[in-house]
Amino acid sequence: MYFASNIKFLRRRRGRTQDDVASAMQMKRSTLSGYENGVAQPGIEALVAFSGYFNISLDTMLRIDLTALSESQLGELERGYDAYIKGSNLRVLATTVTPDNRENIELVNEKARAGYTTGYADPEFISDLPLFNLPFLSRERKYRTFQLKGDSMLPIPDKSWVTGEYMSDWREIKSGKAYIILTTGDGIVFKVVENSIEASGRLILYSLNPLYEPYEVHINDVREIWKFVHYISDELPEPVLPEKQLLRTVATMKQDLYQLKKSIGRDIEDAREV
Repeated sequence: MYFASNIKFLRRRRGRTQDDVASAMQMKRSTLSGYENGVAQPGIEALVAFSGYFNISLDTMLRIDLTALSESQLGELERGYDAYIKGSNLRVLATTVTPDNRENIELVNEKARAGYTTGYADPEFISDLPLFNLPFLSRERKYRTFQLKGDSMLPIPDKSWVTGEYMSDWREIKSGKAYIILTTGDGIVFKVVENSIEASGRLILYSLNPLYEPYEVHINDVREIWKFVHYISDELPEPVLPEKQLLRTVATMKQDLYQLKKSIGRDIEDAREV
């Protein structure tokens, strides 16, 4: 763990004294000094506070030696493009395999959803999930199946089983495609994604159901991303009627309006700066 050395490094890199940081975070300077020197261990609330103060994910603060990063990597990190996004060499996926070393597909049912939010990286939790395999999926890729909850992705019905392919490099997320995303705030969500990681360090999440508004999530609040592969349901999809076509048109217009508002907001900010 690199937490102690990282907070000292970030503080000095930003030209701040221990008094400056301690005052901003409402703690004693001696407490901060203890964290930096590794003689005191912060609790979860303090860890979250440091993550928010430096705007760097907890995973990066704990697992990555920031002093070993290049200046360009540090620059990306400080612009909100967290090094943890790259994934494969920084993030370890808890998984299970068959006796012949083939990846299983773990099943995260409705009861396991709440526990998955905290147990996703725990090998014991993952190994207790139901396991199966599908012969038509690639043996070279990792898949996991989640039970859908709610009606935000209609016409895919509530309680459908949605299978996703593990994304190790989040830069490969394609706008307009559906993904299963594990977030710190909302847990497991299934949405159509707009990738704004490079522009703002965020993902914009859309529902297929036009009754639900799109919203943004910062990439530092994301823990796992799975690319949608297929879904299984015991419900027959309803026929597409004219009014449903109209609703989908309205949903598309809402997405366009959302993007227009963002663009106008940026133009206004640029004008103010000028």
